[in-house]
Amino acid sequence: MIEIDGVSKQYGDKTAIKDLFLGIDDERVFGLIGTNGAGKSTLLRMMAGVLKPSRGTITLDGDSVYENPEAKRKIYFVADDPYFFPNATAETMARYMMTIYLDFDKKRFDELLKDFGLEPKDRISSYSKGMKRQLAILLGICANTSYLLLDEVFDGLDPVMRQSMKSLFAEDMERRHLTPIIASHNLRELEDFCDHIGFLHKGGLLLSEDLSDMKLGIQKLQCVFKNEQDAKEVLAKLTVVDHRTRGRLHTLVVRGEASDVKAVFDHVPMTFFEVLPLTLEEIFISEAEAVGYDTRKLILK
Repeated sequence: MIEIDGVSKQYGDKTAIKDLFLGIDDERVFGLIGTNGAGKSTLLRMMAGVLKPSRGTITLDGDSVYENPEAKRKIYFVADDPYFFPNATAETMARYMMTIYLDFDKKRFDELLKDFGLEPKDRISSYSKGMKRQLAILLGICANTSYLLLDEVFDGLDPVMRQSMKSLFAEDMERRHLTPIIASHNLRELEDFCDHIGFLHKGGLLLSEDLSDMKLGIQKLQCVFKNEQDAKEVLAKLTVVDHRTRGRLHTLVVRGEASDVKAVFDHVPMTFFEVLPLTLEEIFISEAEAVGYDTRKLILK
């Protein structure tokens, strides 16, 4: 387990992370989301032991990560702009990683390079952005660490490659209990993959919750009332997070258990009523507004 205890990070007069408390359980996909400049990359670098917190501690299974080689060997960090040695090839990068990560699986790495169509002896400088991203992820997968920290991991990957990488993560979670921690500003990339979501805003933690628990307490529905009086009475009984109308069609996001929400409509004659699946973005908006943030002022993609 990774525990972040009262962590802050200052860059001169600028505060990147402020008084952050967060626990990340093993063997689950943790999605770290937030607006640009919220502190996601800074937090990942501190978790990887690359940066030292200005205050507070980050521990892995009780051991401090910073300046602790043994703890760092349990973590592999893929930055948003992966670094490779000048003139390096995939082969030379793998051999270098083998000197740091003693459980690096070279045989599997060679097989995955072939599967993904990456030439092991070509200079990485000749790779496209997407190919470089693929290589960085494959190095991380084959390092066989307990934790894989990924910053904007899907940038530059086409939809097929994104799904292929998600399948690799899922395979390693099943096979060797990998814990992926993925930072992204793109909520749609994470909603079908993450078990737990942490949201950063201006260096602070806005919320941290299981995605399944979030979905239980929020419902989205569309309906058409027979008359406006029924609409007013029903809406007055609901905790409405978002309400949009198009003609007579009402689209609602409301807070509450599904059975409780449906019970409000049971005694009202409806022309049309349907419960819809919620997106992660809609869940986030409802949760964020519940703690006082006007999310319509934030830029989310």
